[in-house]
Amino acid sequence: MTIIEKIIARHSGRESVLPGEIVDVHIDVRLARDFGGANVVKNLVDNNLRIADSTKTWFTFDCNPTGSDQKYAANQQSCRLFAREHKIPVYDLNSGIGTHLAIDQGLALPGDTLVSTDSHANILGAIGCFGQGMGDRDIAAVWSRGAVWFKVPPSVKITLSGKRPEGLLAKDIVLNLLHRFGANSLLGYSVEIDGEEADRLTLDERITISSMATEMGAIALFFTPSEEILSYCFQRSGREFSPVFPDPEAGYEKSYTLDLAEFFPALSLPGKPHDVVPVQAVQGRKIDSAFIGSCTNGRLEDLRLAASLLKGRKVAPGVVLKIVPSTDEIWNACLEEGLLAIFKESGALVSNAGCAGCASGQVGQNGPGEVTISTGNRNFAGKQGKGEVFLASPATAAASAIAGFITTAAEIPEKPLLFGTGPTEAAHPGVAPDTDKATSSGGTEEKVSGTFASPASHSADSEGENNKPTLLEGKVWLVMEDNIDTDMIFHNRHLAITEPAEMGAHAFGNLKGWEDYASRSEPGDIILTGSNFGAGSSRQQAVDCFRALGNQAIIARSFGAIYERNAINAGFPILTCDDLSPLDLKQRDRVAVDLEKSTLTNLENGRTIGLNPFSGVQMQIYQAGDLLQVRD
Repeated sequence: MTIIEKIIARHSGRESVLPGEIVDVHIDVRLARDFGGANVVKNLVDNNLRIADSTKTWFTFDCNPTGSDQKYAANQQSCRLFAREHKIPVYDLNSGIGTHLAIDQGLALPGDTLVSTDSHANILGAIGCFGQGMGDRDIAAVWSRGAVWFKVPPSVKITLSGKRPEGLLAKDIVLNLLHRFGANSLLGYSVEIDGEEADRLTLDERITISSMATEMGAIALFFTPSEEILSYCFQRSGREFSPVFPDPEAGYEKSYTLDLAEFFPALSLPGKPHDVVPVQAVQGRKIDSAFIGSCTNGRLEDLRLAASLLKGRKVAPGVVLKIVPSTDEIWNACLEEGLLAIFKESGALVSNAGCAGCASGQVGQNGPGEVTISTGNRNFAGKQGKGEVFLASPATAAASAIAGFITTAAEIPEKPLLFGTGPTEAAHPGVAPDTDKATSSGGTEEKVSGTFASPASHSADSEGENNKPTLLEGKVWLVMEDNIDTDMIFHNRHLAITEPAEMGAHAFGNLKGWEDYASRSEPGDIILTGSNFGAGSSRQQAVDCFRALGNQAIIARSFGAIYERNAINAGFPILTCDDLSPLDLKQRDRVAVDLEKSTLTNLENGRTIGLNPFSGVQMQIYQAGDLLQVRD
């Protein structure tokens, strides 16, 4: 078996599992953050659900560690009160990013399972642990049951061959992977990375690479734990554990071999993390600000590298450099090693530990027209503010902050580029990346408690069904774009909203051309869309906003993995179809979706096509109303 198959088998009480099987998976580590945590609490309280095991359950306040937003502050306090009542530990505002704390505090170990309201929970693949981001309804179910259903994903193997070029950083490696595979060619896969150079990667480097599995559409990106990783995890936890390694004869659906000698220092152009070009392609582009931090590049090695470039230098006049360590432990290490002094003397702003940049109200956001170079993992339009965001390594970000324009660490000028008084600076060269893709070659003793351990028994006739309609009729909205992310669907500035009825007004509010969707949508509408719909974060609101509008279903070529779970667990019908063209649909045609037969009919011309079918689990949850209404 592969790594993920072994972990899932161990945590579902099975000897083995196969891709496509649906099993109940016991969860070792159960996290909720500050914005999702309030919704988790609401789901638990509204459904009168208990906490299965408070010793495996934590709150982590990392989204808004400054407590600067009143709604966030209210949500955080709601979590604190719930935590006190149920004896749940809280990593509060001064602690740092929850997924990093899970590693550094020894909460999660190689071979374990972890869930969080953080869509980058798959960062745990850095230590050979299966981490998964989920919506608040999913997390509430895990907190209550200790387990949750999961569909075993197929696995892909990527071998990094050759010698790593001098100066090629971990962020460059993962951006090169995005360049090769794009946003959705690894959609729904578990990815294992191996090779001699991969085995030499440090923990911090593995964290950087694993943290961007979500941007590739992957379920997780695993490294086989090295002796150094195993030693670190034992030292941090003080507990014995059994790591998981892939079998030599493990079966992979696809295998790729990539030559590291062909990788280049890279950055992502604004708007799409996978729109990757060499740094030289945009060298000279004037910047307004730089950001170093996030769950991808806020580790101590990242900050040491930035400090080595900033030492004895100044941030360019007029440029703002913001630095945010990922945990308080790393912040303190920066203090002890003198890195904070270097940052301050260079003119940088240093914040307390946290995610930063990824949501409204955090350090790292930018304003309209502002050009930022960032070490974050996402630069979707509006994600880190209203300006343009380039993604790059800490070395490139620090060098660019000193130069005043995008450049590499090897090409920092003696004098920075100053802002002029006229219109600007270097024009965006608009370089498009090469779209060629790589070609394919050839435990726990706690009893698993759950509902879905025997998928063959599921049917629409399950006890407790609400006899909800399986034939849906409505008018279509043809939103035929690929890679529509959750920030386009439900922007992060609205994340503090906890009442589902208030979410509908913001549906598609950040999708160009569809900003007025909420005012045009009618109850009963059905959305048809492209590939990888719902890419990005784990926010449940990106599903619930459509339910609030009375939309009946979404049909796409494919869905982002977390979005798919969130929709299914909300009892909201989603289906997939590779080709809608035989229906000859026009905007606002009336259609019929038959959930039992898995068909879509254009009622204007009578044409019908088949859809990929509902699973038994999906129908059971749909009929119950949502995941929390399904009874054991």
